[in-house]
Amino acid sequence: MTDPLIKHAREHWISRYTVNGVLTSDFIDVTHSIERWEDWCSAWSARALVHEKLGREALAAGNSFSAGEHLNRAATYYHFGKYLFVQDMEQHRAAHKKAVECLTLALPHLDPPGERVLIPYEGKHLAGVLRLPHGVKRPPIVLMTMGLDSTKEELDTFEMTFLKRGIAILAFDGPGQGEAEYDFPIRADYEAVTGQVIDWLQRRDDIDSNRIGIWGISLGGYYAPRSAAFEKRLKACIANCGPWNFAAHWDELPKLTRAAFRVRSHSTSDEQARQRANELSLEGVASRIECPMFVIAAGLDRLCPPGDAKRLASEAHGPVELVVIEDGNHVAHNRPYRYRPQSADWMAKQLGVRA
Repeated sequence: MTDPLIKHAREHWISRYTVNGVLTSDFIDVTHSIERWEDWCSAWSARALVHEKLGREALAAGNSFSAGEHLNRAATYYHFGKYLFVQDMEQHRAAHKKAVECLTLALPHLDPPGERVLIPYEGKHLAGVLRLPHGVKRPPIVLMTMGLDSTKEELDTFEMTFLKRGIAILAFDGPGQGEAEYDFPIRADYEAVTGQVIDWLQRRDDIDSNRIGIWGISLGGYYAPRSAAFEKRLKACIANCGPWNFAAHWDELPKLTRAAFRVRSHSTSDEQARQRANELSLEGVASRIECPMFVIAAGLDRLCPPGDAKRLASEAHGPVELVVIEDGNHVAHNRPYRYRPQSADWMAKQLGVRA
């Protein structure tokens, strides 16, 4: 009998995976080759290895473009192997290590290329990817803030929407995310994170640090507007399907999501995790947002109901453009054409990029 978690993944995750770089045939092959959730990480890691080997062979042959493509895909597959897979942290860490390794190998060979960066943070570092668009001197930049269990290893297709429009991107693993998840728990006052990231950016001379936007999806759709409320160096904000209060729908959240939050928040129990989730609230915060915002709500979103995004849009004090995708699932991964180019065009306009 197939594990209900595998059935859930087959039914609900295909758009999330494929819109972010997983081949549809690979998704079907992998998810239908296993019947137990316990085999999820190993199955995805095995398929990732196929692409990693192709990438390393291309590197050895001097075919850098192909190497970047294969290794970038391998990184995404390893990442999705560890996605919400928190019951076996040994497997989780092994897949995560491979995801980071493959993306690091791929970065110089992407178009445009990327740079692995380490941003000082509380005595350690936050790891990120910095990519600059072709032919633009000192471009504006967008900070990319991910959700509960997304990381910089899955963002290439999102990044390209900005890069193609002449905007640089900095995708970084914040507290509770990716490479930072082991040292730093999820924190509600995310402006303390973005503030240090902006401080670091302002020491560089290859981007225009006076034109910084922020973008966030899912839980990042809380981090981004929270940051915009307090960090006034941010000129524009995109919030895609974020929560108003992450604890408000705690009992309705999928089991895997609650478990991932418990681990990422470094909580010792489900009840402590619920309490910490309650700290992630825009109550009394949204009204402090003054910069322009582009807010996306998805009508079929079961994790962050559309009412949350609509409330954010209604309570912010700056100019807001609200896009409601009635047939969109979480983050509207199933309808990317309804908001990805539109939001990137909007950000380009806010940051003064010529069409």
